[in-house]
Amino acid sequence: MIVELLSDSTAKVDKGTKFELYQETFRTPEYFWFHPVTLEFQGFCLVSGKYQPIEPNSQGWLWSQQLELFLGVYESKLRFFSPDKQLLPTAEERASKAENQVEELKARLQALGVNLENTDE
Repeated sequence: MIVELLSDSTAKVDKGTKFELYQETFRTPEYFWFHPVTLEFQGFCLVSGKYQPIEPNSQGWLWSQQLELFLGVYESKLRFFSPDKQLLPTAEERASKAENQVEELKARLQALGVNLENTDE
């Protein structure tokens, strides 16, 4: 599976030469492209040696059989969605959530009178 980020200077090659290379030479099962400025998004899957467009669902997302996930545009970014259509958090979002949970736990412990100061001295 390949996800190509398009730019104005590379789009012609990505949609032409690379499309053919991935289809004919590498036989890449799925090929997606996304332009982060124009939000153009398209995907293809290899069927009998030729790329066929992947039809979007009602949200405009494309199913990746390889990943068993949807790919779609959310808040102008290409994101992954679970089979039950839930937005999957990025690594940064997971880390931020974990940090928030740690801070919440610290606050709860302090409210219960637990001293969290370093006691190794």
